[in-house]
Order: sequence, then structure tokens, then C-alpha cells
Amino acid sequence: MLFMRKLEEGKQADGLRKALVEMLLPYRECVHTITSDNGTEFARHKLIAKKLKADFFFAHPYSSWERGTNENTNKLIRQYIPKKQSFDDFNWQDIRNIQYKINARPRKKLDYQNPKSIFYATLDQNVALVS
Repeated sequence: MLFMRKLEEGKQADGLRKALVEMLLPYRECVHTITSDNGTEFARHKLIAKKLKADFFFAHPYSSWERGTNENTNKLIRQYIPKKQSFDDFNWQDIRNIQYKINARPRKKLDYQNPKSIFYATLDQNVALVS
């Protein structure tokens, strides 16, 4: 499941921390680990991990295969936002529409179901178990 947001202040650590926590906090019970690259935007990783009660890992440099799902998702995003295109050309609604399209796209890996339906079905099951 893709959660995507435009970082208004660019790739700054505090902006990324705030956006990531806001997006994932409602699903904290489902977030067990986060694996990122070694970019400076993840400098606040300890705060993110603490707030979400998740383990935070870093991939080894130049080892993109350690974050395979992330790399594949980036490839899907690039179908809508080419690498050279500025994010300034996209507003929050554009980003939301891209997120929706990607999450609604059937995946072979998911037996041709889409990530959105799998995610919310699993979320519903987890809520039922807690209730």
C-alpha cells in the first residue's frame, strides 16, 4: 500500500518526519518496520521509530535490492511523475490521484488483487481480532 505526500519544504528531515508520522500513525498497529535509504532526510529516524513504535532499518549503500518493494513503487510513481519533472508542477490533489491509481492497480504478486483492497481487508481483520 502506497502512502504518498508532497513534502512542501523539500527533502528536509523534520518535514519528512512530520509527514511520515501523520500518514502512518493511524495504522501504527500495522507498521512493524521501516527500511529507508541513507539520505539525510531520514536523520530523524529515531523520532519516527519511537512515535510509530516500529523498528527502523537502513539499507546498505548501493543495495537497492534490500528495498525491492520501495524501488518497484518508485518505478510506478515515475510513470506519472518523470524523473526530470519538478514536483512543483503537482499539487496535493495530483499526488493523491497518483496514490489512488497506484493503490487501485491489480498486481500479479497479489494474485491480481489491488493493494488497497488487500490492505483494508487485512486492517479489518486486525480490528476484529482486537475488538
